[in-house]
Amino acid sequence: MSVLTRDEAQTRARLLDVHHYTIALDLTGGDETFDSLTTIRFTVRGDSSATDTFVEVKPAQLRNVTLDGQPLDPQDLDDNRFPLKNLAPGDHELRVDAVMAYSRTGEGMHRFTDPSDGETYLYAQLAPDDAERVFAAFDQPDLKARFDLTVRAPEGWTVLANGVTEHTDDGRWTAATTPPISTYLVTVAAGPWHSVTTEHRGLPFGIHCRRSLAPHLDADADEILDLTRACFDRYHEKFDEPYPFDSYDQAFVPEFNWGAMENPGLVTFRDEFVYRSAVTDTERQTRAMVIAHEMAHMWFGDLVTLRWWDDIWLNESFAEYMGYQTTAEATRFTGPWTEFGVTRKPWGYDADQRPTTHPVAPEAVEDTAAAQQNFDGISYAKGASALRQLVTWLGEKDFLAGINTHFARHRFGNATLADFLDSLAAATDRDVHAWADAWLRTTGVDTLTPVLGAGPGVTRTLTVEHTGTRPHRVTVGLYDPDLTDERRLTPRGRLELDIPQSEPLPLGKRPALLLLNDGDLTYAKIRFDPESFATVRDRLSGLPDPLTRTVVWNALRDAVRDGELDPAVYLGTARAHLPYETDLALVQGVLAFAHTHIADRYLGPGRRPAALATLTDLCRDLIRRTEDGDHPGLRLTAVRHRIDTAAHPDTLAAWLSDGTVPGGPELDPELRWRILTRLAVLGATDETAIAAELAADPSATGQEGAARCRAALPDPDAKARAWDALFTGDDLSTYLFTATAQGFWQPEQADLLREYVPRYFPAAVAVAARRGPAVAAAAGRFAFPAHAVDTDTLRLGEDCLDDAGPVPALRRRLADELDDLARALRVREAHGS
Repeated sequence: MSVLTRDEAQTRARLLDVHHYTIALDLTGGDETFDSLTTIRFTVRGDSSATDTFVEVKPAQLRNVTLDGQPLDPQDLDDNRFPLKNLAPGDHELRVDAVMAYSRTGEGMHRFTDPSDGETYLYAQLAPDDAERVFAAFDQPDLKARFDLTVRAPEGWTVLANGVTEHTDDGRWTAATTPPISTYLVTVAAGPWHSVTTEHRGLPFGIHCRRSLAPHLDADADEILDLTRACFDRYHEKFDEPYPFDSYDQAFVPEFNWGAMENPGLVTFRDEFVYRSAVTDTERQTRAMVIAHEMAHMWFGDLVTLRWWDDIWLNESFAEYMGYQTTAEATRFTGPWTEFGVTRKPWGYDADQRPTTHPVAPEAVEDTAAAQQNFDGISYAKGASALRQLVTWLGEKDFLAGINTHFARHRFGNATLADFLDSLAAATDRDVHAWADAWLRTTGVDTLTPVLGAGPGVTRTLTVEHTGTRPHRVTVGLYDPDLTDERRLTPRGRLELDIPQSEPLPLGKRPALLLLNDGDLTYAKIRFDPESFATVRDRLSGLPDPLTRTVVWNALRDAVRDGELDPAVYLGTARAHLPYETDLALVQGVLAFAHTHIADRYLGPGRRPAALATLTDLCRDLIRRTEDGDHPGLRLTAVRHRIDTAAHPDTLAAWLSDGTVPGGPELDPELRWRILTRLAVLGATDETAIAAELAADPSATGQEGAARCRAALPDPDAKARAWDALFTGDDLSTYLFTATAQGFWQPEQADLLREYVPRYFPAAVAVAARRGPAVAAAAGRFAFPAHAVDTDTLRLGEDCLDDAGPVPALRRRLADELDDLARALRVREAHGS
């Protein structure tokens, strides 16, 4: 499929004004295809010579095309482009009648049949360039238009769209005309949805899921709708522009590739957010943040839209920042910035230190294939961190004033970084353009290291060594030992500091712990002076604020990744302090890093069993600590990781047989599949047990669990079947592909898997080329042999990048995985692993 380049988009935008789309979809034609009839009204600018352009359409069959009533030859279609030649200046009408193919990979019109009850559901996911899989389009963000949509659907289905839909007597659904929106924001969701509806501020609100999830949605409906109303009201306090669409629906859809998508009026979420099994309050907090994030897009992304994909950050960084901030301000959840610090921010730090990094706001993204790779830790986590630092530096009042100016200036239009900065500049005397050059046009992570000097008497001074070029406004936390508790630390105070410094900062008496970036308001790696590091090892869990502890844990994590701290020291610190931790996000984040990075990659095979034993003991301590039932989320987190780190099957087999962990929790489907997966890895279950579990839970999640378990079996025939399913057949959905890949590679099975490592690279290149970007990304991320930390794997991967020509989505994932592999090798070499 030809991708649209930035130059082509700019040329077409200069040529055309697109006014209106009329789209008629017929979803009653069977399991493989649907009918799409599109009429586009547009104007060619100018007053003299005729010109050429093209419209994108990717049909299974192109029936006919007419321009201004005159037929064009369908054979002129070249891949996904239909040429429009000799267009005279003035108004035109293009009509395209096509048969479109359903997707099984979450791109275009995805079709899913629920194995629980046989019901079928469809939804359109069009960002960034898949509109052409559903309707003919001038598919670029800055050619906004109004859309009228009608849909013929099977009897008993409900059709949702960007506007309020009405079911007419002829069996069709008609959606209200949209305001001007971009093609990638158009969506439709059709099927026998279970819906919960209400009204707020005169607008219809609804939440929707497939029928088999109805009891689980109903159980959480009040929480989800309360969160939606609270965020809606908070945004109306912040923004002068009222919500710009006619309704607000949230559909939880199956096999969704992203967390959610901000289609105006109809946000789509992955339906894992409808919880079938027990979850922690931190996971509920994450769902709340995603609700807030997507709602922020209604203004920043939908009302005002990027002009081209080099400004992805204008959408995602803003929504990420506002999602966390609004969750903290408007909901019962008080710890979203801690969760951001321990999960999202490291995503940004890691991405920013790889060869594939890019500026938050790159000068130019050459085409849509490159744009797709920039929905990453830079555009989300680093960009949101930069905005948080901007608010710290600028002040929230001026920041919001600039945003409201931006909305007013570009309402229902498109805007660039320069436009956004001009709007901010109108609200402040500060040089926001210089700030943007330093923060948004550069790459990499600055490092801040404290140097304590002597002053008169017992007074100490602080000078910060600054590796990097960005200015930072940070808080310096000073902590002294609590004389009544040998584990705790007492805050002495916090000092504000601008970096670069004009002069050393007086501290007074030397603190036991000096912590740069206390409160986590900037984006930088921080280091400790020797005495502070000793205090951290002794008293980390005694810090009173979870966000402060997050900064410390991230500093330890960064030091391990940079080869400056032995991974075993991190593991020992976790063993000493995590049993006292109260914040669920921190417990989850530290355990995840200790397991997946330290035990599985940074420590060699000889040291891995001891690391797993340490983590198992740590989880036992957490389980014992929660026997009183007062901390169900902490207990659930500990049980999950106790399962994942088990080296012997006896305890897990007993839990599975009894249907419960002694003292709770009872095993719900998520825990049962988790245990069975670990038993499969350890060779302590078989196909009979997997089939029995699937018979008890035939849901989509059960299908994924069974695929994961079967691929994890340490049996040559099971591995061969899983390999063929991944790389030979093309039947797996993206979700089943991912589940199979997750089960396939296991560090415990390195000898059995050795022959597959060199086979992976050509197989991944081939399947990525055949099956498209979503599967390509999954093949690069989940199917990569991450356990094979050796120079041979690194060499094979580098040769693949150099010579095999992987498609962009796979190339990006391979480059990232290989950089992580090289880092793991450096860590092992530095610490004798």
